[in-house]
Amino acid sequence: MSGLIALLDDVAAIAKVASASVDDVVGQAVKASTKTAGAVIDDAAVTPKYVHGFKPERELPIVWKITKGSLFNKLVLLLPAALLLSIFAPWLVYPLLMIGGCYLAYEGTEKVWHAISPKHHDQADAIKEKAAGKTMEDDKVKGAIQTDFILSAEIMTIVLSAVPAEESLIMKAAVLAVAGLLITIVVYGAVALIVKADDVGLSLAKNGRLGATRAVGRFIVRAMPILMHVLIVVGTAAMIWVGGSILVHSLHELGVHGPYDFIHHIAVNLSQMVVQFQGALEWFVTAFLDGLIGLAVGAVLIPLVGFVMGLLGKKAH
Repeated sequence: MSGLIALLDDVAAIAKVASASVDDVVGQAVKASTKTAGAVIDDAAVTPKYVHGFKPERELPIVWKITKGSLFNKLVLLLPAALLLSIFAPWLVYPLLMIGGCYLAYEGTEKVWHAISPKHHDQADAIKEKAAGKTMEDDKVKGAIQTDFILSAEIMTIVLSAVPAEESLIMKAAVLAVAGLLITIVVYGAVALIVKADDVGLSLAKNGRLGATRAVGRFIVRAMPILMHVLIVVGTAAMIWVGGSILVHSLHELGVHGPYDFIHHIAVNLSQMVVQFQGALEWFVTAFLDGLIGLAVGAVLIPLVGFVMGLLGKKAH
C-alpha cells in the first residue's frame, strides 16, 4: 500500500512539473507573439485581397488552403531553420531581424508612396497581375502563401529572439510551435471573419425577421469597406513602426546605442510633462519616433530596390 502511495506521489509530482512546463511554454509563446504585432496585422490586412473576386462558396476553402500553407511555412520549414540558427549561429538573429525590419519598413513606406501616387500604384499592380497570372485560384493561393512565408519568417525570428538564450532546445521548439500555431489561428480566423462578414450582413439585410436585424445587416454591408480601409491603414502604420522598432532595438543589442538612447531620452522627457498618462505617452512617443526611422529607411530603400530590380530586368533581357 505504501508503495502504491509513493508511486502516486511520483506521478503527481511529474504531472505538476509537466503542467508547469506547459504553462511556461504557453506563457512564453503568448509573450513572444505580442512582439510580432506589425507582421501579424499586416498579414491579416494583406490576405483578404487574395480572396477578392471569387464566388462566396470558394472564399472559405481558399482561406483554408492559405492557412494550411502558412502552418507548413511556420512549423515544417521555418521552425527547424530557427532552431538550427539558435544552435550554430545565434549571432545571426539580430542581423536577420534587421533585414526583416528593413523589409517591413520598405513594404510599409512603399504602401504610403502608392497612396500618394495612385497612378504609379495602378500601373505597377497591373503589371504584377499580368505577370503573375493571378486569375486562377491556385495562383492566388500560391501568391498568398509566398507572401505569408516572408512575414512568417519575420514572425518566427522575432519569437526566437524573445525566448531566453539559456532555454533548452526542446523549450525553444515548443515555444516556436505554440506561437506559430496561435498566430496562424488568430490571423486566418480574422481573415475568415472579414471575408464572410459582408455575406453575413447581406443575408441579415435580406432575410432578417426583425427590422433591427435587417438594420444591423445593412450596417455591416456599409461598414465592411470602411473596416478594410482602416485595417490597411493600421497595418501599414504597424509595419513602418515595427520595422523601425526592430532596427533600433537590434542596433542597441549589437552595441550601437545612439538611436535607442536618443529616442528613450526624448520619450521619457516628454512623458514626464503629463504625469497622469506618463506610461502611455512614453510608449506613443517611442512608437512615433521608431516609425519615423522606419519611414526614413523605407524611403531610402524604395529607389535602391527599384534600381536593383531595373538592373536585374536588363540582365534578364
